[in-house]
Amino acid sequence: MKPQLLPSILAADFANLEAAIRKVEEAGAGTLHVDVMDGHFVPNLTVGLPVVKRLREVTSLKMDVHLMISNPEEMAVRFVEAGADLVSVHYEACRHLHQVLDDVRRAGARPGIVLNPHSPVSLLEEALAYCDYVLLMSVNPGFGGQALIPNVLGKVRKLRKSIRSGKLDVAIEIDGGIHRGNVAAVVEAGADWVVAGTAVFGSGDPASNYKDLIGIMEEVWTPPQGVIQI
Repeated sequence: MKPQLLPSILAADFANLEAAIRKVEEAGAGTLHVDVMDGHFVPNLTVGLPVVKRLREVTSLKMDVHLMISNPEEMAVRFVEAGADLVSVHYEACRHLHQVLDDVRRAGARPGIVLNPHSPVSLLEEALAYCDYVLLMSVNPGFGGQALIPNVLGKVRKLRKSIRSGKLDVAIEIDGGIHRGNVAAVVEAGADWVVAGTAVFGSGDPASNYKDLIGIMEEVWTPPQGVIQI
């Protein structure tokens, strides 16, 4: 499957969120990226369960919910129940990572693990087999509009090598500072799913921005040994 672009609603106009979602949906998006921040694990507050529930009512797009929270063990399943199709939790925040991943899967969603920029992919050696995807943060989590940290592309390559050597069906997602000028390099490094917020919703028409980005991604993409479809 070709690489996928996940518009992040963090950069959308929250006063007109449904309209913004409609635009990327009509442009061909299949999955929304939803950042949940608690003001504790990261220094910002965003959306919570009520917003995810409401989004589920107004869109048929899949929802990839990224939990940047200090208590993922307590909240992950509740976000599945609210309508999330994919739920990712931070390695850095989980005391019992395997249990959280198992809980998400049993609740009916696809579990993912998130790594902050400073966390090496070697930390996932014993956990890769229990997740469906790994989200590599290419900025320090908490705020949109940051610049991509270049050495994260090396982490993408390392993770791709580990996944292939283990013959695992695990997708690589990347989020942070991605735009027209660097999205090609991100895909060439081996990312399957690319999250973009400001580059889609920041200025101009979200539908046109989405089409421009996905066009660049598909142009440079070469079929690997398997790209995981959301």
